[in-house]
Amino acid sequence: MNSPNFFAELKQRKLVQWALAYVAAAFALLQGIDIVASRFGWPEQTMRFVIIALSVGFFATLVLAWYHGERGAQRVTGTELLILALLLALGGGFLWQFGGSSHGRVVRSDASPAAIGGSPLPAAITEKSIAVLPFENLSDDKQNAYFAEGVQDEVLTRLAKVADLKVISRTSTEHFRSSPDNLPAIARQLGVLHILEGSVQKSGDAVRVNVQLINALTDAHLWAEIYDRKLTDIFTVESDIAKTIAETLQAKLSGSEKTAMSKKPTTNQAAYELYLQGRFLWNKRAGPEIRKSVDCFNKAIAQDPDYAQAYAGLAQSWTVMSSYNGGSPADSFPQAQAAAMKAIALDETSSDALTVLASYKALYEFDYAGALEQYERVLQLDPNNATAHHWLAVDTLACTGHCERELAEMERAVELDPLSLIITCNLGLAYMHNGRLDDAMAQLRKAIALDGSFYIAHSTYATVLAIQRKIPEAIAEMEKSVAMTDDPAALGQLGQLYGMAGRKGDAQNILSRLRSARDQHYTAAYALALVALGLGDNNEALNWLEQSYRDHDGDSIGYIRVDPLLAPLHGNPRFEALAETIVPARLFKGAAAPK
Repeated sequence: MNSPNFFAELKQRKLVQWALAYVAAAFALLQGIDIVASRFGWPEQTMRFVIIALSVGFFATLVLAWYHGERGAQRVTGTELLILALLLALGGGFLWQFGGSSHGRVVRSDASPAAIGGSPLPAAITEKSIAVLPFENLSDDKQNAYFAEGVQDEVLTRLAKVADLKVISRTSTEHFRSSPDNLPAIARQLGVLHILEGSVQKSGDAVRVNVQLINALTDAHLWAEIYDRKLTDIFTVESDIAKTIAETLQAKLSGSEKTAMSKKPTTNQAAYELYLQGRFLWNKRAGPEIRKSVDCFNKAIAQDPDYAQAYAGLAQSWTVMSSYNGGSPADSFPQAQAAAMKAIALDETSSDALTVLASYKALYEFDYAGALEQYERVLQLDPNNATAHHWLAVDTLACTGHCERELAEMERAVELDPLSLIITCNLGLAYMHNGRLDDAMAQLRKAIALDGSFYIAHSTYATVLAIQRKIPEAIAEMEKSVAMTDDPAALGQLGQLYGMAGRKGDAQNILSRLRSARDQHYTAAYALALVALGLGDNNEALNWLEQSYRDHDGDSIGYIRVDPLLAPLHGNPRFEALAETIVPARLFKGAAAPK
């Protein structure tokens, strides 16, 4: 029998039809078993046994099809037997691979990524890396969305305390829904190997939490569990989830990390739900919601006066209040400090409270040495805290001219929170402070591509353009920024650019608007200083900068030694005296920022 006759024989005996029918049936069976196994928590050996059995069955099916075809068995040559053997081997290998990479396969938690599905691990992605996607709210009452978000937040917070893990910040994961269609793409975008998906259903005093841990590059399930508990047990559920993930990813846990993952912050359920509502509102980062979050945290504290997390949440809300037109730094920062100190008195390991205290020292007291000490403490307790890396860079390192470390901390913050708009922008500032203007431009264009409506991206881009004396282009960017926000700093920067371009009338109009606004409510003096500079009135600019210092507006005046917008004042005795008061020369390392 020659080769053409051999393939005719395959067709006659319907070998291909048998193979396709078997593969289709095996696929359907695997999907059904996957659903049952996930629901009932069957061990991974069950699925592996089924896959092996189906692979053996595939071989047996082809052999039976050959010898029991319509024309019966015939003698074949050695060559034909070799072709048949290769066909059987390829079919068996395909089924094994198909079963192994299917959505339902459970694999060993210690399997290396390169061995799972044969896909090499990208160099930038570590094995012990995870993103916790937003948990789906399955409650009948859609107002319980805050609760589902809170459970996700708590699991993420506990995981973030493990130094041996890379845990992506919530502000990046919130861009994705749970159970997305393209896990590998999301994993590569976030720079992780593993994804935790979940859902929460709350009804009365009962709650169901359903979670599954997935190797995102192979779509293989590593672990899944359904928790049906009382609300009073929710902390135990969150702790169990975090511990199981850490064990599955073979993360090394210190004694303090185990303790932190097991903490039960309150025994008062009403206080806990008020805290979650406050956190839900805080995460929206808008003025009215920040105010409402303060009310929720205060109500939680009234329910449980020893609730350290509620004090920490209150401190965080007061810290950002003035940034969202909620009053002057003097109105908000002292209250932030008081709440943070209370949280630390109740729990000295509260990284949220320590971060607030560090920011208070830098932005309100201009105590950069004290701020650095606090930030170092935070990062020991919470190494995956993207906010701490970010604030350390912008509040302390940039202001004191430690620009190389500023850049390193910002790069780490971006690694932990790759889709954060403000972190993406401030990495551009770090490049600028290091004299890397091309990299700064590229980074800020990336921020604008992420969200063209984010006004800070346009205003920061305009700053870099202004350094390069591209004034018309800078004005175009600032006009976009001002159209998107009521932030007086953006308006002040536009006024400065108008003055630099010779548009004195437009600059004067902006200065008048800012003066009027300051008469009515707190308006950053720094904004008026910028316009005065653009108009060439250095004395008035210095008057406003000195007022900014008296206002404790460290978020503006703290950058006095590295701010390129203030470059025209360099060498002025009043300016140099003010700079020495804010950032003493002994603390300032120096910067490569262009002038």
